[in-house]
Amino acid sequence: MTVADVMTKDVGTCAPDQLLNEAARVMWERDCGVVPIVLGGDSRQVVGVITDRDICMAVYTKGRSLSEISIGEVMSTKVASCTGADDVSAAEATMQRSQVHRLPVVDDSEQLVGIISLADIARASTRRSRGAKSDVSPLEVGETLAAIRRSRQLVAAATGNA
Repeated sequence: MTVADVMTKDVGTCAPDQLLNEAARVMWERDCGVVPIVLGGDSRQVVGVITDRDICMAVYTKGRSLSEISIGEVMSTKVASCTGADDVSAAEATMQRSQVHRLPVVDDSEQLVGIISLADIARASTRRSRGAKSDVSPLEVGETLAAIRRSRQLVAAATGNA
């Protein structure tokens, strides 16, 4: 099963120069917890991501409102991604390594074409239990979630990056 088989294709985006209230609006309207940040204009090149947690922590730590903080100030610029042609297991491995629940899906030109979440993969795994064909097992989903939730301090100590 490929990433393209399970990813969300209609993804809301923001640009780095927009304000946090715009990212929050996209999350509310699309019922999601992450927004890919793209260059804007005709380019859908991913330059970052912002999560609902990023927004909350920015407002808390900066003591300013959503309409006073630019996305570029707080977005994550170290972005792991995958392609639609990748196998779902490869996307899971990237999620585990990067300790993220969602990956932007890009094409050969690094343009955003979708997003895949652990929830998308979990839904695909239930197809197997209902008799439909799925290459993803619930056990694999559980292992991915466990790896994502592993303490970052433990990971740093284990890899010598503490």
